[in-house]
Amino acid sequence: MGTLKTFMLLAAMTALFMGVGYLIGGVPGMAVAFVVAAAMNIFSYWNSDKIVLSMQGAKEIDPKTASPVLRTFANDVAIMADRAGMPPPRVYIIETPQPNAFATGRDPQHAAVCATTGLLGMLNRDEVRGVMAHELAHVKHRDTLTMTVTATIAGAIGMLANFALFFGRERTGLIGSIAIMVFAPLAAGLVQMAISRSREYEADRMGAEICGNPLWLASALAKIERGARSTINVAAERNPAMAHMYIANPLNGRGADNLFSTHPATANRIEALRRLAADMGVTAPQASPAMRREAGPWG
Repeated sequence: MGTLKTFMLLAAMTALFMGVGYLIGGVPGMAVAFVVAAAMNIFSYWNSDKIVLSMQGAKEIDPKTASPVLRTFANDVAIMADRAGMPPPRVYIIETPQPNAFATGRDPQHAAVCATTGLLGMLNRDEVRGVMAHELAHVKHRDTLTMTVTATIAGAIGMLANFALFFGRERTGLIGSIAIMVFAPLAAGLVQMAISRSREYEADRMGAEICGNPLWLASALAKIERGARSTINVAAERNPAMAHMYIANPLNGRGADNLFSTHPATANRIEALRRLAADMGVTAPQASPAMRREAGPWG
């Protein structure tokens, strides 16, 4: 159902884009708009990961990284990726006290996952695994590409809407042009937010299956919610258009299941994970075998 809903929302976004192009310039305007959007999507397809990681100030973790915590974190991600039947993604870290994480990249072969130093400092090792399993689920579902496409189309709709006042008045009149300028970007933003919320629920479900315990992610989300409300992610505040990529809204923790939210309400996500845990026969966020064998850097 989540995939079907995403497909329908993407279709609505595309229809809105084509409709705005037609209202402004008729069939030729729609064709020009389509070409522009296609060019933007091609550029985003090949470069989205580099752009996002650079804008967020992320640094890659490699075998030469001095910190044992970061090396163990990257190794845990690689193990879970193998469990999910995926190639290991590149692993990045962002220096910020706010606990959060995101994934980017056009496909599993060119993916990257990123966590903040605040996430590693606040969560235990299994909770971190739950969070990164969620991000791997985004990669496996190719949600990173879906969100890149929707963000690009939404941006193209906004661009077209601005053209309406100058090039569309002969077809729509002044009032019609102003209406397009106001309501077309708003409608595109609402559809983009709805797609983002739908994909978060799906990634929660698959992430729980990857890590093996839905309650690890449920516990992590509760901590992230509290941490996001009390700390500021400077890079995210500087680039709020990237907020939908994070596992929790990084903009001072704002988030609820409403039309204007990029993320589902955390309480709703936790409740869904608890129901999934009951279906799987999991009754407590017990430590993983690896945690029982060794304390690890998270203690």
